[in-house]
Amino acid sequence: MMLSSEHAQKFVELYQSLNKRNLASLADIYHPDINFIDPLHELNGLDELQLYFANLYQNINSIEFEIRQRFEINNHLILYWQMTFSHPKLKNGKNIKLDGNSLVQFHAGLVTYHRDYFDSNAMLFEHIPLLGSLIRYIKSKVTQ
Repeated sequence: MMLSSEHAQKFVELYQSLNKRNLASLADIYHPDINFIDPLHELNGLDELQLYFANLYQNINSIEFEIRQRFEINNHLILYWQMTFSHPKLKNGKNIKLDGNSLVQFHAGLVTYHRDYFDSNAMLFEHIPLLGSLIRYIKSKVTQ
């Protein structure tokens, strides 16, 4: 089944407006048996996904997604994005920018598979005192 631009647009709009008050709207775009994967998690089912987002939004100050490129191929949506977020325990609560991409597969208008690709070091570990310094040191040695 081909992906409709309407479903792709609905997905993008939800992510650009998602916050802790509208998490129930995840059910409008995700299949009950969604498989969601990112470098830190693998979740199965809408209940797990909603719990993941509830915990995420409870612990961050802010988060925004800017979609930089979008491709629709058959029943897949490929997004290149930049996430800007702030967490009170990372980088003294200052904004962190992270580039990533997503592969999203649709079936009958709902997302059945969602995989995010991003650098978890750049997202988290480089902003933790001591550990971040160690990671930056190792990176500098590898690139010399």
